[in-house]
Amino acid sequence: MSKFDSIPVIDLFAGPGGLGEGFSSIRGDDGGSRFEIRVSIEKEAVAHRTLSLRALYRALRNKHVPDCYYDYVSGKISREQFFSHPDVSDEARNAALEARCLELGGTPDAEIDGLIEQALGRSSEWVLIGGPPCQAYSMAGRSRMRPGDPKKFERDKRHLLYEQYLRILREFGPSIFVMENVKGILTSRLGGSLIFDRILSDLSNPGNGHHYQIRSFVTDGSDLNPSDFLIQSEDYGLPQARHRVIILGIRSDIAEACSSQQESGRFLLKASSLKMRVEDALVGMPPLRSKLSREEDSHEKWLSALKESKQGLKMWRDPDRQRIEERMTDAYVDAASHASAGGLFVAGQPDFSKMPESLRSWLVDPRLPGVLQHEARKHMRSDLGRYLFASCYATVTGRSPKLSDFPPRLLPMHSNIFDETIPFLDRFRVQRNGEPSTTIVSHIAKDGHYYIHPDPSQCRSLTVREAARLQTFPDNYYFEGNRTEQYWQVGNAVPPLLARQIAEIVLDLLDSVRSQTYERAAYG
Repeated sequence: MSKFDSIPVIDLFAGPGGLGEGFSSIRGDDGGSRFEIRVSIEKEAVAHRTLSLRALYRALRNKHVPDCYYDYVSGKISREQFFSHPDVSDEARNAALEARCLELGGTPDAEIDGLIEQALGRSSEWVLIGGPPCQAYSMAGRSRMRPGDPKKFERDKRHLLYEQYLRILREFGPSIFVMENVKGILTSRLGGSLIFDRILSDLSNPGNGHHYQIRSFVTDGSDLNPSDFLIQSEDYGLPQARHRVIILGIRSDIAEACSSQQESGRFLLKASSLKMRVEDALVGMPPLRSKLSREEDSHEKWLSALKESKQGLKMWRDPDRQRIEERMTDAYVDAASHASAGGLFVAGQPDFSKMPESLRSWLVDPRLPGVLQHEARKHMRSDLGRYLFASCYATVTGRSPKLSDFPPRLLPMHSNIFDETIPFLDRFRVQRNGEPSTTIVSHIAKDGHYYIHPDPSQCRSLTVREAARLQTFPDNYYFEGNRTEQYWQVGNAVPPLLARQIAEIVLDLLDSVRSQTYERAAYG
């Protein structure tokens, strides 16, 4: 392998491809990709469809993305027509070989291993990436599963899906691995012991003669605490407060070769001096009205629902009531201009001039003739009142309201809404301008209560594209499936812009070892 050959990557539990997108985005001086995704594996059919589409886009990007791609994502032609188009047929075949709909732990190991072996060929330097499913580790998942049936929770096979990742380490010994998971993995227990301690021990010594130095992307040294593996995305130029555990594993021979530079901070993420905010990510998004559910929908009926929302403030005594009520009135006036509820494609070139350059250069595609997957959800009339109040409350007070801040007439009709054992007292959460968003998680697929738009006049939850923006998916990244499935994919993904920064560290690490190897060869 020459000094500047592309480095093979195998992506396990790939989801819609957030990690792979970051790695594949890095280009060399010659314009070629420094990393090449050889195989990406995802068991969910809809995420795999997204993954295979993006694999095809990446292959086309290496030459020139034809107009038929934009025709497909804007709804002019079908997926079948796009994949069979003569301008993409060769790349489509290669994309089908890269993105595989298989289940680690379900598909026979021999089949998985055969694909990886064939994809790697004679490559001795390569990178393994991926994040085993996290439902059994997440704090929300544990609070939901453990109390009902503790024994079933202990038996949940998702606790040990990392062992499929471990098995690939054992069988193939990649130069580097990157494994991602939720913050809850740090405190999750199985059989009375912390699962994270077991995972680190196993990853260090997967077997078959392979040994790995376990490193952090944010803290130097080898004597690390569990919290040292936690990456807070908002510190690294992302418009989202997403806190995730990401582990760097360096094969022992590679670690030894770069040990002289290891403690210098060279291979750590560099904090951004510019903090990205919700409004930075949403620059250029066409304003939309929400839709009405459980009744006939129209712009007029939606406006009437907003107008009557102020009735919910009756008998409510609060020092900020007057200002909030005035803001609700102003929002109603502004809402008159929001006639569109959006759609799968909203034509027109947005104005990106106010978006910070670091985001604009990453997100924006000048060839995209509009905005993809920007369609408002339907909301019940009663929830519209809550959304309007909550967004106006946040605008006036500078914080999203808890249920205890709501006027009694706007409270949900649930007997346990103030039950302290139920951790959802902020179930109506406004994504506030002036700060990063809260974490975009898969729950966004179920309802929009945690993701209320900061603009009161739009009175709605975030669209798929807005959530994708906060996750730093490029605007031309198309999510397959129905809208619920699109939200689910966005919420489960690794932010591609963070993945790119991680990939830059991995590349620097491998290039430093290559440089030493070539220097020794050149000078004896």
